[in-house]
Parts: sequence; C-alpha cells; structure tokens
Amino acid sequence: MAARDQTVLQFAPSSMSLSAKVHPVVIFNICDCYVRRPDQADRVIGTLLGSISPDGTVNIRNSYAVPHNESSDQVALDIDYHHNMLLSHQKVNPKEVIVGWYSTGFGVSGGSALIHEFYSREAPNPVHLTVDTGFRNGEASIKAFVSINLSLGDRQLAVQFQEVPLDLRMVETEQVGFDILKTTMVDKMPSDLEGMEASMERLLTLINEVYNYVDNVVDGRVTPDNNIGRFVSDTVASIPKMSPAAFDTLVNDSLQDHLLLLYLSSLTRTQLGLAEKLNTAAQIL
Repeated sequence: MAARDQTVLQFAPSSMSLSAKVHPVVIFNICDCYVRRPDQADRVIGTLLGSISPDGTVNIRNSYAVPHNESSDQVALDIDYHHNMLLSHQKVNPKEVIVGWYSTGFGVSGGSALIHEFYSREAPNPVHLTVDTGFRNGEASIKAFVSINLSLGDRQLAVQFQEVPLDLRMVETEQVGFDILKTTMVDKMPSDLEGMEASMERLLTLINEVYNYVDNVVDGRVTPDNNIGRFVSDTVASIPKMSPAAFDTLVNDSLQDHLLLLYLSSLTRTQLGLAEKLNTAAQIL
C-alpha cells in the first residue's frame, strides 16, 4: 500500500544560541530620536549597526533612525535615506554592518513582520530591538527578538518573534545616566556640585570598606586573598604622596575655579535672557 503524501506544518530552524549585547549609546540615541520624532508619529524605527562574533553573539554598537509612515495594514520606509545613512556610517566605521533594526514601544507590534522582512534582505537573521519609551512597567523595558518562519509545505504562513538573551554593556559612569533615564520621574538633574558630593560619599564608603577588610585580615577574622592585597597595594602606590594641607589647597582651588565657571555661565544666561526680552519689546514697539 503506497504511503500518502502529507503536508507538514513546521517552523524553520533558528539559531537558539544567538544572543545580543547592546551598548548604552544605542539606547540614548533611540530615546533622543523618540523625543525629536514628528508630532504625528507614534513610534520611531531605525537601523542597528555592529558586528557578529563567531559564537553567534550580536554586538550592537550604533544606530540611526529611518523615516517611515505606517497605517493599520502597511508600512512605508524611506529606503534611500536608509542606504545613504548606511554609506555615511561605514565611511567612519567600515567594520560595522547591519545587524538588525529597532522600534520604540512595548514588544512586537502588528507591522513589525513587514519591517523585519525588509531587514531580512539587508542582513542574515536580523535582531529586532524594542525599547519601551512609554514606561508601562515603571521603567524602559529593552528586549531583543529574532524571527522564526512558520510554513505549511512550501508556503510561508506567518512569522513568529522569539525573544533572545540581551546584555546591556555599560561602565559605571554610563550606568548613572541610564538609571536617571529609565526612571519615570526625576525631580531635577543633579548639578555638578551635587555630583561631586555623591562621588566623594561613594569614595569614602569604598575607603571604609578597604579599611575594614584590611583590619579583618590583620586580626585573623578573614582569610587573606593575595590578589586583593596586590590590588590594594598597587592602588595606594599609584596615589602621589602629599601632605593634608597641600591636598586641601588643591581641592579648594579646584572647587573655587568650578564655582567661578558656574557663576560666569549663570551670568551669561541672564544676559542672554535680558537681551532676548529687550529685543522682543523693541520689535513690538
């Protein structure tokens, strides 16, 4: 008895080991483009640039927005603008290639499949990065997706987006700015003096932790670690030796110079404000 031909509903295989690393400059750029978006636009989309490691990790290092128009059933991208921006970026960073695209909003939207299909022709297995600028969960949720094709025989029926691990790569100074950015409400931006005070408090806390660790090792309460000891020794040796009076003079002189710059900048802003008001009054008269 001959076997019957069967049409099987199947998912196209995907790279399950794929992961993504995004640098904070990309997130800052996306948020800046969202703030500067046209009034009629609900979201911002754009191209992601970077590189792909041999282990399948996608490193997202740069991005740029792409003008678009979208309705309930179609999306139109400015492809010429996209290609011109790509050529301009590759003149500066020739090693950066297209690794995917981004959009603002919470998760994948209805038109994402159409945009993803375009970027699938620009790069193999592109990553879709979403940044929640609406703070639906109390913070800017950032996720990465790849697509999996659902087919029936030779006919492609739909595209499924599957989330992949995402690592946000940043140093401590970038973390401070990102923490302010992702909060839903900020009373005010910290001034330079407030930032200096917070840094001094953090430095004092770290010094006290080192003191406590050294005391505990000397008293035998903690097992000594040679790596930590060498690190502390190298750190102390890198600091120039000076008397407390000389250190106070250095800090005070620097602080006075900083206060002088703040005073001059405030005075300049006041003069510009007065000049603008006088110019407006002269035009009215």
